[in-house]
Amino acid sequence: MSLTPPTPGDIERIAGASGLGIADSDVATYHAAATGLLGSWDVVDALYDEVAAPRAPQRAWAEPVDDELGAWYVTTELPPTGDGPLAGKRVAIKDNVSVAGVPMMNGSATVRGFVPSRDATAVTRLLAAGATVVGKSACEDLCFSGASHTNKAGPIRNPWDLSRTAGGSSSGNGALLAAGRVDLALGGDQGGSVRIPAAFCGVVGHKPTFGLVPYTGAFPIEQTIDHLGPMAPTVADAAAMLSVLAGADGHDPRQPADLEGADYVAALEATRPLRIGVLTEGFGLATSDPAVDRVVRDAVQALTAAGHDAAEVSIPWHRHGAAIWDVISVEGATWQMVDGNAYGLNWKGLYDPELMEFYGRRWREDPSAFSETVKLVALGGRHGLEQTFGASYAKARNLEPALTAAYDAGLATYDVLVLPTLPITASEIPPPDAPVADVLGRALEMLANTAPFDVTGHPACSIPAGLSNGLPVGLMVVGRRFDDAGVLRAAHAFEQVLGTLTPPAYHKESLR
Repeated sequence: MSLTPPTPGDIERIAGASGLGIADSDVATYHAAATGLLGSWDVVDALYDEVAAPRAPQRAWAEPVDDELGAWYVTTELPPTGDGPLAGKRVAIKDNVSVAGVPMMNGSATVRGFVPSRDATAVTRLLAAGATVVGKSACEDLCFSGASHTNKAGPIRNPWDLSRTAGGSSSGNGALLAAGRVDLALGGDQGGSVRIPAAFCGVVGHKPTFGLVPYTGAFPIEQTIDHLGPMAPTVADAAAMLSVLAGADGHDPRQPADLEGADYVAALEATRPLRIGVLTEGFGLATSDPAVDRVVRDAVQALTAAGHDAAEVSIPWHRHGAAIWDVISVEGATWQMVDGNAYGLNWKGLYDPELMEFYGRRWREDPSAFSETVKLVALGGRHGLEQTFGASYAKARNLEPALTAAYDAGLATYDVLVLPTLPITASEIPPPDAPVADVLGRALEMLANTAPFDVTGHPACSIPAGLSNGLPVGLMVVGRRFDDAGVLRAAHAFEQVLGTLTPPAYHKESLR
């Protein structure tokens, strides 16, 4: 049975807690009616087991060894199921993405021990394209941190400087790619979580247009900002990976049914000089390091010296984007990821009921197991929902068209917009006994430029622009929705001028 039948006492308790005003004389009537109604739950449970329940394959996996970066959750060696453009590539899968038969932790004590029974669509596509999945990369607690110190197994370290953050929440991906441990990595992005570790670790991270890559099988935060995207050493590698990942899967209603991908590698070469809009409001933030701004502006100058065109473009709405994202991500994640047990309801897509039951039961057994960042989300989100009953969320969502239109106006003149991915380089990892203020500050200090594009869904790619005080600086290229090819083309043009980055050799030697 899926449910234990209610007792009359259960009916009285629920009625009282909900203020339903049911008279004592009517409790027996409601009890009988509810018991009869709830019989349908048993029917659905039996039908699901017979018709729809997935069966996990037997797959070998192991705890990581000699992992000074802290970048792996578990390792494995899943051979490709087909021969395609990713043949021979070793891929890490962010540990918020389901790999059937391989444990998932999602960085959190509330998920530790769950074993998915179904591969995410993205994993299926990577294997079919010839890739070998070599493990689940460590990520932040429920993916709610832009730095790499909230994973309950311990911090993930940056190969450029082991005392510094690798960025989050796809933290293990950034570290593994920079250290040369994998060829490709699949990341997730709700506020910058592909682009942040790419910027801090000096690799490429592409957040696709919202809906271009199916999110099916990944642990949700908030369905209107959830993205999956490629991370790689070069733009060409990211383009090859996106060519495999993109397109409708029939299970994610955020995708147009006729959505198709493209050959993003073939589209990389620019056929004419690019028109670059340098987004003024992306520079000079209250948290900006002037040296970071200079590196990005120098990179733009290098591209113009190579024959492309660039000019300043002011988009004042960009400075409002982070506040709009705050309301959507905090109230939305509280309602869906926390109270809705990851998936929430009222969504016509493929659910993972086994995960919902496991995680929903686990976090309610010990809510104190959440990281400081998730606790902040729950506190802020519940207060907001209690005060305005979701109206603040609704207002933020209704502001999305204005924010989107502001970027689109700039993109009507320019092929792409360019700005610093992050206002800073990688900060130091807080010590285990750090005050909560420091834990929260380091986790959320870098989101102002990345988060707005999760709201609007514009494609955005972070590439290395150079170094500042020996640490990587990210440059972000943003384009028109579903013009991911144009974004990657511009990113590739920058890369041809700027080159790629590799951490100092002594860091790599120390990690072998």
